[in-house]
Amino acid sequence: MIQRIVVKIGSSSLTSDTGGLNPDKIRFFASELAQLQKDGNQVLLVTSGAVAAGFTSLGYRTRPKVLHEKQAAAAVGQALLMQAYHEAFASHGISVAQILLTRYDFSNRKRVQNAIMTIDELLQRGVVPIINENDTVAVDELKFGDNDTLSALVGNLAKASKLIIITDMDGLYTDDPRKNANAQRIDRVAAISDELFSFAGGSGSAVGTGGMRSKVEAARIAMRGGVPVFIGRVLEPGDLANAVGGSGKGTYFDTVLNNLPVKKQWVGFHSLPQGQILVDPGARSALMSGGKSLLPAGIIGATGDFHPGDVVEVLSNEGTLLGRGVVNYAAWQIQAAAGLSTEEVQKRVEVARIEVIHRDEWVPLA
Repeated sequence: MIQRIVVKIGSSSLTSDTGGLNPDKIRFFASELAQLQKDGNQVLLVTSGAVAAGFTSLGYRTRPKVLHEKQAAAAVGQALLMQAYHEAFASHGISVAQILLTRYDFSNRKRVQNAIMTIDELLQRGVVPIINENDTVAVDELKFGDNDTLSALVGNLAKASKLIIITDMDGLYTDDPRKNANAQRIDRVAAISDELFSFAGGSGSAVGTGGMRSKVEAARIAMRGGVPVFIGRVLEPGDLANAVGGSGKGTYFDTVLNNLPVKKQWVGFHSLPQGQILVDPGARSALMSGGKSLLPAGIIGATGDFHPGDVVEVLSNEGTLLGRGVVNYAAWQIQAAAGLSTEEVQKRVEVARIEVIHRDEWVPLA
């Protein structure tokens, strides 16, 4: 059975300590990915490195922090990055394709559908899609922040069999093993808890943006979409194949969920919510474990200016995010119907459907 594997490589794995691409590292990862494809897998690469590759060419001494400087560095570095990948994969007889994405591309259902059609066609023809954030046009407010999140969204979108996130650590530890000799590696994770997040720290290098915490968050996104995740090290020939095969140097995040349909992925992960609805404990239970739709009786209140067909977030009475869904009511209708029985709502408010959010258009995120 053909597996579809998404591999994410960060800036620190591709560049020297001072910035700039390391050709030997590029060639090594291209060889590892080429072997995956030759073993019968479909391979997608989510790569960082454009800013890190370009800033030295512009004369910056360190990675720039101002937006327009980062965008300029990315504009130079993206060409250098793709040239390096093209040459490295060509030596294995494999073609590559560049796909640059922004959060807006994911928030627009038509654009996200077009992206997956392009990816599917490339994979069918044996081409390795190389995906990066379009740093030359993205603004800070809409950026993914790091490519860990992007890789999880791509994994869900492509209905991947596995997501491999390569880092400079051999997995998640109970503490920083570089500072605490008693720190223990966590080999397998079945569910991500607050305690697990407490083990993760910040960014690990001067050229990267994502630390272990962002990788764990990416794992949670992928797991919700039915994609199992590996986070760990790939340093020697065969390490990537071992990571895919289950014996890698890192932590495995398992999931029992199935791949989400594209529409539910859009609702849960890509859409821009237009408001929030607060629900009582009974409605929370019905949504999260009862497989029920959200009815007006379980609603405490709402914020935002939304209309039927918009996506909204649903929060518990304590303010915990429970999930997202497509709402059938306008905000003012929610305010009028909150806490009322179905019979009372039908007397007071004219709505097309009595369910505020139907279970078929609901995605739990807690």
